[in-house]
Amino acid sequence: MARYIGPRTKIARKFGDPIYGADKNLEKRNYPPGQHGQNRRRKKQSEYGMQLQEKQKAKYTYGILEKQFRNVFDKASRKKGITGENLLQLIEARLDNTVFRLGIAPSRAAARQLVSHRHITVNGQVVNVPSYTLVPGEVVGVREKSKSLEVITDSLASNNKSFSWLEWNKDTLEGKILNYPARDEIPENINETLIVELYSK
Repeated sequence: MARYIGPRTKIARKFGDPIYGADKNLEKRNYPPGQHGQNRRRKKQSEYGMQLQEKQKAKYTYGILEKQFRNVFDKASRKKGITGENLLQLIEARLDNTVFRLGIAPSRAAARQLVSHRHITVNGQVVNVPSYTLVPGEVVGVREKSKSLEVITDSLASNNKSFSWLEWNKDTLEGKILNYPARDEIPENINETLIVELYSK
């Protein structure tokens, strides 16, 4: 499946937000990319333009393609509750994102690769579908043969983040999803209301 593999700083500069993590180049050049850089005059962005940019930002942040993103939105809109929050909760519950949040992988792209290469288990069974949606109570673990992989051990050693909706057992290298996160527990700088307005047109 196609994935964006181009320059990440360029995308971060486009949105004016370090969506791929800390970026020294973004700090130095915190203006939009382009031939004329910060000297180029930009027209006032339309309401539709802001909505579209927010959707694109969410897609790049989580590494999801258009059709897949639309399917998640449709699923979120059918659930009870606030559609925007449902959308972010479903995306956060993706297997690749959860592997990243648990610290098993240093990035979402690396997490997606670990899942695709059959290094990750769900409830003891190998699952190689990055978009697999977890439900509260399910346990994500590292396959026994993969526990010594350098990318995994290095990532876990440098991970200093924890999330209230996830429980991690460092002895068994297993994490449990306790519940779907509340909106204020999701650290991503995304205005989901604009995305809902875009799809509601």
